[in-house]
Amino acid sequence: MCVALLTYADLSARLDISREAARSLARRRGLPRSRSDDGKALVSVDLSELRYTPRPRRRGQADPIDASMAKIEAFKAEAFKAEVARLEAAAAGYRADFERERERADRLAVELMQAAAETKAANAWAARLEDEVAALRTGRQAGGSIAGQAALRLGRLAASIVQADRAASR
Repeated sequence: MCVALLTYADLSARLDISREAARSLARRRGLPRSRSDDGKALVSVDLSELRYTPRPRRRGQADPIDASMAKIEAFKAEAFKAEVARLEAAAAGYRADFERERERADRLAVELMQAAAETKAANAWAARLEDEVAALRTGRQAGGSIAGQAALRLGRLAASIVQADRAASR
């Protein structure tokens, strides 16, 4: 009969069980307990009489904390995936808006260039017409009567106005 004073950690190591299982076993068997100088519980055990065979561990059941942590991680992963999907959808919408506005800006730039060209042509026609009006006001050119020159200028002016009107209406 060999009685040994063991801590719960030592007992668990000898029986190849957890510390909590060793503590529970000591309580169930009513083994005498005492305190050591450092405050740890000591159990008086007769190892020759102690016949304990641990139950086989269940392979299918994991640590509940690990299982909870795995569930939390899975939830986080799903939440992150959902957030990424939401952000990608928003980015696609913003990209579509950007493309639409870029095409609109390109169309407006073309229209602006056309308007600038038409304005330049209209300014050239206005300058030409102003020159002809100024020539009609002076009324005198070398080599002809004033009335004949005026009629000729007036005809040209009318033709220029009709031609400018036709160009503007296109």
